[in-house]
Amino acid sequence: MYKVSLKRSLFLILFLLSGMLFAQDPLGSETVTVIKPYSPEVGDANKIRENPSRSDSMDMEKKPVKYSIFSVPVASTFTPEKGRATTVARRRAPKTYDNYATLGFGNYTNALAEFYSNLEVNRSDNFGIFLRHNSSQGGIKDVRLDDKFYDTELNLSYTSRTRDLGWKTEIGGEHQLFNWYGVPEEYIDPTQSINTMVDPQQNYFSVYAGGEIELYDSFFDNAEALFRHTGDSYSSAENHFDATGTFEVNIADELITTDIYADIINGSFEEGYMDSEPIDYTFMNFGISPSLLILRDDLSLNLGVAFFYSLDAENSDNNFYIYPRIKASYRLAGDYFTAYAGAEGDLEQNTYYNFIQQNPYVSPTLEILPTSKDYNAYVGGKGKLSNHVSYNIKASYSSEINRALFQRNAFAPTSNPENYAYGNSFGVVYDDMNTFSGFAEIAVDVNRDFTLALNGEALSYSTDSQEEAWNLPNLKASLNADYQITEKWFAGSSIFYVGERKDLNAIENTTEAGTVINLDSYLDLNANLGYRFNDQLSIFAKGSNLLNNDYMQWTDFRVQGIQVLAGATYKFDFD
Repeated sequence: MYKVSLKRSLFLILFLLSGMLFAQDPLGSETVTVIKPYSPEVGDANKIRENPSRSDSMDMEKKPVKYSIFSVPVASTFTPEKGRATTVARRRAPKTYDNYATLGFGNYTNALAEFYSNLEVNRSDNFGIFLRHNSSQGGIKDVRLDDKFYDTELNLSYTSRTRDLGWKTEIGGEHQLFNWYGVPEEYIDPTQSINTMVDPQQNYFSVYAGGEIELYDSFFDNAEALFRHTGDSYSSAENHFDATGTFEVNIADELITTDIYADIINGSFEEGYMDSEPIDYTFMNFGISPSLLILRDDLSLNLGVAFFYSLDAENSDNNFYIYPRIKASYRLAGDYFTAYAGAEGDLEQNTYYNFIQQNPYVSPTLEILPTSKDYNAYVGGKGKLSNHVSYNIKASYSSEINRALFQRNAFAPTSNPENYAYGNSFGVVYDDMNTFSGFAEIAVDVNRDFTLALNGEALSYSTDSQEEAWNLPNLKASLNADYQITEKWFAGSSIFYVGERKDLNAIENTTEAGTVINLDSYLDLNANLGYRFNDQLSIFAKGSNLLNNDYMQWTDFRVQGIQVLAGATYKFDFD
């Protein structure tokens, strides 16, 4: 009771005192508030030493500790084998020889001979000899005239290569013999011996000299020139000089190339086919072709143009030509597909020698003119289907002025008593022609021992004045295969297909067009087989026209049937 009253009394006294203190506010009083900022401080601390001081009266020195092992040899039968990197098996490369000789004989009394020798003059110079001969004594079925032929060529060359340049000179000669044996059967009188009426033999002679030079570190890149004289048994003569040069300059990492051309030809024939007037021709063609090569990642672009000046000296006529030379390619899918396109033109000088190589049965009465290839526009694609298969497809359209076409001469022995006037020779006609073609090719490398290539081309012609594109096929195809059977045995084959062609059966002394002749298509199968005794000696056998097709390559000029030729090749060194 007493304790409770005492607590209450103390509480009342404190309450009254506090009310009195807050109620009093004497005049002149003021409140002073003192604010002191908080300034914390870190007191001093003593860092504990890693090695505290010792108060021992005696300091003992540490003794070094030495470690050792007790090695005892242990007998073991394990012998580790040295590792070897895996390598691709490589075939031993055959030794190369500087000389070789080939000799072969076959039916139709066919003969083949080749000889090549490379003589080292010193470390940079070499002298070469090449001799080639191919002949046959004939014997084609149902041919009433002599059909033998031979072709022999000798070439001598001298080459030199130094640090700064390389050059080559050569001289040579060629002799070819052919017979105009393709007399039409309908014009042969069975009561007369055609052998006594016609001597179909024609000889072609050719000699040439030329050279080329290449500079390795110069804006003048290379140049080459060739002079050739061609003649025959009928006093025909042709002199042809052809030279080209190339200059290359790099400007702002772009390659600018300039090609220059000079083509001069002079020739004559004793007479024309239907008259006795001689035929003379002289052309001088000069050209220049600058181009710019642009390479950007997968893009390759070659922008060029060609300018040509042609002078017909015999007729005092001249012409100026401009041709596009544009090529582009772009790799759309790496090595698997590259698209390409272009438009190119050129002035091509036709020659008697080139006509002989294409068709040796031409008459020595030809008109020689240049062909203006205005343009050949094409687009295509090429690449790989796999690591072993590659392809190329192309479509093109070309326009040519004065395109040369072979056409059979009329049967005209009464107007021209020469041996080539029995419808058994060919002349040349010229026409403006457009050509559309589609080309496809596929190559297969099955392995290093077997390769296969197949290509085909379909063609369509549009002529201006001629009724047909004489003797030009509408389809061409070929298949080539090579097979290394074993290290010793090797083989190969080729198949050629030529589609239908058209020729003209002209009529003597008339302006009539004559009748069109259809030449059938033909297939020619060839194969070869060989055995290599060693690096020096090998033997071979070749078969041609194995299907024994009695086809005509030219009108009334049938080819030999199955031809088999066997021979040997020997390689050697003189030292």
